[in-house]
Amino acid sequence: MANCGVERRKANGTLKREDFVTSTVEPARVLRVLHLNSRLTGGGTDDQCLKLARGLLKLGQSVWLAGPEGRELSGAVRDLELPHLPTPPGRHPRFRFIRAVAAECRRHRVDIIHGHHGSDIWPTILAARISGVGPKIVLTRHLAKSPVSMASRWLLLSQVDALIAVSHFVARVLREGVHEPESPVAERRSRPPLRGDHGKICVVQGGIDPGRFRPGDAGELRAAWGIAPGSVVFGVVGGYDLPRGKGQREFLAAAARIREQVPSARFLVIGRGNMEKILREDIDRLGLGQVASLTPYCRDMPAAMNALDCLVHPQVATDAFPTVILEAMACGKPVIATACDGAPEQFEHGRNGLLVPMENVDALADAMRQLASSPELRSRLGSGNRDHVLRHFTLDLLAERVLGVYRRLAGSGSPSRAGRR
Repeated sequence: MANCGVERRKANGTLKREDFVTSTVEPARVLRVLHLNSRLTGGGTDDQCLKLARGLLKLGQSVWLAGPEGRELSGAVRDLELPHLPTPPGRHPRFRFIRAVAAECRRHRVDIIHGHHGSDIWPTILAARISGVGPKIVLTRHLAKSPVSMASRWLLLSQVDALIAVSHFVARVLREGVHEPESPVAERRSRPPLRGDHGKICVVQGGIDPGRFRPGDAGELRAAWGIAPGSVVFGVVGGYDLPRGKGQREFLAAAARIREQVPSARFLVIGRGNMEKILREDIDRLGLGQVASLTPYCRDMPAAMNALDCLVHPQVATDAFPTVILEAMACGKPVIATACDGAPEQFEHGRNGLLVPMENVDALADAMRQLASSPELRSRLGSGNRDHVLRHFTLDLLAERVLGVYRRLAGSGSPSRAGRR
């Protein structure tokens, strides 16, 4: 406790108790936070959940992660040294899972319970309600679409204290709704808004680890992938599951349009998914066998980013806040991305990379041609990208901003004021 008293002496030289004006500055108390994640199977949502929990621990908070054992990312929980509260295996019946989470809330006297997946919306809410300790309820919406059920769209905001959107676009979907009835992608056609107090919705954009993603030499990996010296390498990084992946087919179609004009260009599809046969057939059909390939599955993503001369992110579905763009930028790489959902919030067109319209293979091919033909343009667009990420999109900043949301909730007496910005 700090004594900030100011002494005022009376004319007669004596001091009285009321002559001291005293204020105290209390240190911010440690919050007890439980993150709920019933999947831990991989993907951007799980990655951001784990990294956020770790960042909050670094900020001195008490943090636990409730989730299953034996999943793909269970090892990552241990590697990050996160206190893990194992939940019952299996997804049904859900009541066992909810009851176990509620018990952990009681045992640790949790201040904040924070859910991340859409399937964890109501388990998070119900566990908090039956715990008996009244934790503040926080959800993060990692998807650029509305909750599927009408019950969630109508009732969700009345049941939570704060709903974090990972981009301004996601916040727009939740507050206003976004409708594209002519879109060839079904999930883009109608994204209705939530009913209720939109003041509970706040934006905290995602972040990446710039200590892991940084400029480096990837000559060995380029050689392992059969990339000849002097080649200009474009790559798409991400899963390629049906129906359309992350635009890998559009990427290959654009590659076919410029391969003759820029013979030094090479095109890599880095990831995994159930579209592998389709993509290999595209490569053969488009005559790209000598310049395009699907790489073996790569776990060293910083090396993969450094093996590229330009990241291409040709998303055609929905994209809340693609951190793969930030990872490439942290490695000093220029980016070509479709202007899809949250992606335009990450960089400035013409300064850090190039934005092209969705579903426009001609525009994508033209952007790739520009960068393939000009080392100077690649250098200019990539030169300030790492500093841009350090200023705006690190995991440390993510944790600090989410902690700010928690503290506003912990200091508010009324849930109706939660999450206002």
